Amino acid sequence: QVQLVESGGGLVQPGRSLRLSCTASGVTLVRYAVTWYRRGLGKERDLVAAITADGTTTNYADSVKGRFTISKDNSKNTVYLQMSRLKSEDTAVYYCNAVDYTPGGDLLDYWGQGTQVTVSS
Repeated sequence: QVQLVESGGGLVQPGRSLRLSCTASGVTLVRYAVTWYRRGLGKERDLVAAITADGTTTNYADSVKGRFTISKDNSKNTVYLQMSRLKSEDTAVYYCNAVDYTPGGDLLDYWGQGTQVTVSS
């Protein structure tokens, strides 16, 4: 059974940092492109950061560029989201998503359950 488990969320003051982890079981993330999304209260789900399967290319939402860093540790089967200089508008539930395709072209698409990040003084 495939599982993605996010962790590392919590309550943090503005300007501080948090590191989120997305750890997979049942799949090897080295084959998967991984994306962090977030959904604020009453808002739509937004892409935050993405990394390719080989870890060589990353992409960020404009709102987090220069503050967030996505990385992959294939030895730990984990993708991280290092969040710095947090703002109240970063408050949301953060989800990780892993995507790959079978040789036949079928989509493999897995989601974690989410972890709450609250930025407040």
